[in-house]
Amino acid sequence: MNSLEQPRAPLPPFTMESAIQKVRMAEDAWNTRDPERVSLAYSADSQWRNRSEFLTGRDAIVQFLTQKWNKELDYRLIKELWAWQDNRIAVRFAYEWHDDSGNWFRSYGNENWEFDDHGLMRRRFSSINDLSIMESERKYRWPLGRRPDSHPSLSELGF
Repeated sequence: MNSLEQPRAPLPPFTMESAIQKVRMAEDAWNTRDPERVSLAYSADSQWRNRSEFLTGRDAIVQFLTQKWNKELDYRLIKELWAWQDNRIAVRFAYEWHDDSGNWFRSYGNENWEFDDHGLMRRRFSSINDLSIMESERKYRWPLGRRPDSHPSLSELGF
């Protein structure tokens, strides 16, 4: 294991508490919009399917996320645990963003995650749908960065 693949607790097998912690850690990382930082949660040979794109490895993840956050401006994300077993976690999520023309969207999706023994995600399969919204329909209005603990969850928002 090299320096980029340090164990990322919590480690599998997951309990409900550790799965919830892993999901929040992922949400917090993605809300930084820092592709390099986010990529460190994935194994060096991590395999992704994101919508119709297929990626392998950290370099591809960094490139993908850089392009994503150059397009999806003012990105704010909430993830929620759906299910877990052993080294797998399923989440649902929704995020809000706007394009460079000021058009707002809420993107909804589900992810299936599989982790290696070191707590690094080795597989991520994501399905996402975009909904055009008016700026006045936004629900995520916290300052860019980590979602405040007091902010409603997806379930509390009725999503």
